[in-house]
Amino acid sequence: MRPMARLAPVPPESMTAEQRAMHDAVAAQRSVGQVRGPFALLLHAPDIGSRVADMVNHFLSDTRVSHKLKELAIIAVARQYSARYEWFIHAARAVRMGLAEETKEIIRNGRRPDFTDAEEALVYDLAVEIAETRTLSDGTYEAAVAALGEPAVLELVSLVGFYIMIAVVLNAYRVEIPDGGADPFAG
Repeated sequence: MRPMARLAPVPPESMTAEQRAMHDAVAAQRSVGQVRGPFALLLHAPDIGSRVADMVNHFLSDTRVSHKLKELAIIAVARQYSARYEWFIHAARAVRMGLAEETKEIIRNGRRPDFTDAEEALVYDLAVEIAETRTLSDGTYEAAVAALGEPAVLELVSLVGFYIMIAVVLNAYRVEIPDGGADPFAG
């Protein structure tokens, strides 16, 4: 049995003006129309939550790195940190963006896929290397710059660092998968 979340959701009737503003802005941007996961938690600190929401919106918009590769990097981080909620949200999105279901499942099981796409392999290796070593080797950096270009690599490294932060917050505050969903990493 997993421990309960450390902070209860902020009830709508108890929200301050700042919390209500963050709640309404996030709800308007989320495809589910509700505030959950890290955003529900961050209502306790809406000054931080609003900035986190802005970063999420940036990274999930059209940028230098394709949506598929961004989602691959995010699920690599989620797996490295055993961040169940992050996996729950981003694994399905990665498949919708074009990542093979089999690739997603291999990552979920804690193994490196045998990639046929060189960019997928590079992005996965970059994300895992940063998560494991807290840095990036010259070889991985140079390969990434050669394949993607410097601006895209900087964006990708920033995305990985940001989603590591999200994974740590989700884990530290025991944010659960909605509706009692199963632990994707159990077993």
